[in-house]
Amino acid sequence: MYKKLKNLLLVLITILFAQQLLAQDLHGTVIDKAEGTPLNGVSIKIAGMNKGSISNEKGEFIFTNLAIGNIHLIVSHTGYEMVDTTIQFTGKNNGPLVISLIAAKEELEEVIIVSSSRTNSRIEDLPTKVEVLGAEEVKEENGIKPGNIASLLGDIAGIQIQQTNAATGNADMRIQGLQGKYTQILRDGMPLFGGYAGSFSILQIPPLDLQQIELVKGASSTLYGGGAIAGMLNLISKKPKLGKPEKSITLNFSSLKETNFNSFFSGRNENTGYTLYAGTTQQNEVDVDKDGFSDVPSVKSVFVHPRFFLYGKNNSTLTLGYTLNYEDRNGGDMAVLKGNSSPLHQFFIQNKTFRNTVDGVWEKKYSDGGMLTAKANYSLMNRDINTNVFGMKGKQGSWYSELAYTKKYSVHNIVMGINFNGENFTKQLPDSSLLPNDVFTTVGGFMQDDWKLNDVFTLQSGWRLDNNKYGNFLLPRMSFMYKLNNKVTMRLGGGAGYKTPSLFNAEMDERDYHYLQGFLPGIQSEKSIGYNYDINYKTRVNEWELTLNQTIFYNEINHPIVYSSIKNGNLIQYTNQNNSISSKGAESYVQAMKAPYEIYLGYVYTDAKRNYNTYNPYLPLIAKHKFASVFAYEWSEDFKMGIESSYTGTQYLENGTKTEPYLFMAVMLRYTVGKAILVLNCENLLDKRQNKNGSLVIPPLTNPSFPEIWAPIDGRVINLSMHLKW
Repeated sequence: MYKKLKNLLLVLITILFAQQLLAQDLHGTVIDKAEGTPLNGVSIKIAGMNKGSISNEKGEFIFTNLAIGNIHLIVSHTGYEMVDTTIQFTGKNNGPLVISLIAAKEELEEVIIVSSSRTNSRIEDLPTKVEVLGAEEVKEENGIKPGNIASLLGDIAGIQIQQTNAATGNADMRIQGLQGKYTQILRDGMPLFGGYAGSFSILQIPPLDLQQIELVKGASSTLYGGGAIAGMLNLISKKPKLGKPEKSITLNFSSLKETNFNSFFSGRNENTGYTLYAGTTQQNEVDVDKDGFSDVPSVKSVFVHPRFFLYGKNNSTLTLGYTLNYEDRNGGDMAVLKGNSSPLHQFFIQNKTFRNTVDGVWEKKYSDGGMLTAKANYSLMNRDINTNVFGMKGKQGSWYSELAYTKKYSVHNIVMGINFNGENFTKQLPDSSLLPNDVFTTVGGFMQDDWKLNDVFTLQSGWRLDNNKYGNFLLPRMSFMYKLNNKVTMRLGGGAGYKTPSLFNAEMDERDYHYLQGFLPGIQSEKSIGYNYDINYKTRVNEWELTLNQTIFYNEINHPIVYSSIKNGNLIQYTNQNNSISSKGAESYVQAMKAPYEIYLGYVYTDAKRNYNTYNPYLPLIAKHKFASVFAYEWSEDFKMGIESSYTGTQYLENGTKTEPYLFMAVMLRYTVGKAILVLNCENLLDKRQNKNGSLVIPPLTNPSFPEIWAPIDGRVINLSMHLKW
């Protein structure tokens, strides 16, 4: 009996001793290696275990009940390089652990850290696929097309920049085969343009003012509202860096009589900071095919964007911004544009836009890893349309406000918030249009959770509830990410969206506004559902960094709104169609990088249909097949060459006929001399033009019409730019 009690006592002592070994705590502190200051909100995870911690305002963190042995730690924080290390944990003898983080290089921070998720997460941690054009791409575009970002966006697989007007050069951005009105364009997380802005949005944003561009293709309405059916584009402004003031200017000249002058300045100390962008564009009218009508409009624009930053001692930041944008865009009969109008020379279309925007963002970070954000903007735009047969003036105010809270837990990343936004369009005299005034507001709430089930599975689920005069809209969304291993990642997601009726259509000729009478009674919002799947493979082969990606997408928009003629064609009104618009397809690309080479090959298949049109069900001006390639070679840090090419397959026109396929090529040379970067660039090297086979002008010449634009009409363009940064 005594022996049994002795053995039982030994077992109990052993168990208690083992529990003592398991019940050890790991204390640590995370600091900035360069400055030695503690870092708040750092994520510390133990690989292979469902354990995580967030550092407090003193940089401290703790793990409890850890077993003695090797512990694999993964430490990550916005703006810092990730630490992946294994430590030998011996319990109380270890003492506090100190982890030093190194600030990420500018390019690394700007490419990897994504703000469009509202959680400032890394791309590889997001269940939703986000594509980022980082500092290098934006910097390169500033030397190629410093006036706007249209060309840069057109280089992304799945995006088609479509010119909609031969006279004014208006352009529409189409994602996954859907028209531009189904894409939400944001500036620093807030809507940038209202409906009255027409198709000028991407033509009025200069790249020098941007830090990076973030793109989500497919249903994105849960976080950013119903309009993000085809996708969401978020333009991230530059921010000042502590101890790194920036002064830079860009001067550009092109063979199509375009001159750009852009400047950017920034500075920051411990308490305050600022950025200032100011730029101007002067584009003279050009008749490329010599038919007497402009193929490139006259454009005069000024863009000014100052921002001020106040940094509080309690981990809070206040950002205040103002944007001024003025543009005078004029196209038509060359004689009229040069001031020589006559009974035989009368046609012109002129758009004058003047937009003022004020915005503010307040952020407060808490020691437990939470962050509260309040943001708002208000934009007032005046647009003056003049033509030889019709003129109208209008004023549109648009506003957006939001209060959101995010919190990072060990396995959950939650964001929730409410927002209030709206638009108010008012006609002004003189005005000969039939358009009604229009106002609507939307109030909404949203919530989303990224739940990391384990090291390989992450589930993102969310919803939005909006209310406006067109009804209530519940928008669920779900995405799932599976990391098969450190090379293969798969994502599958889908969600709902909606689009409220808008008086203005980017594809409509300004002269047609004279006959536009608004909406048919009983018009409803368009409702959508969309799905995306992608698989990404990334590895290294003989020092080459190789990436392969395959994406499959499907979108469907029910009861789409189109404009149609009524009363024998004398008037135009918007109405819902009984069937749907659908777009489905696939995007494939392979990218290989090894200094000094960079190679990209991509292919996009798009099948976009308007199922309500039995005569011609294909959506016009959507290429079913598109190939793209990029080859870049960097001889040295000072000299780089790049060659881009794209093949656009046949497109359907409104009458059901097909266009010709065409090949587009561009060549760029970049050379650095001291603090100056010189860029010589040639777009449309083969001079492919739709107007080579005849004029695009359909008589009568005093008030002509134009065919659909399916290929470039401006021809070969050469530009030389200089960017100076000090």
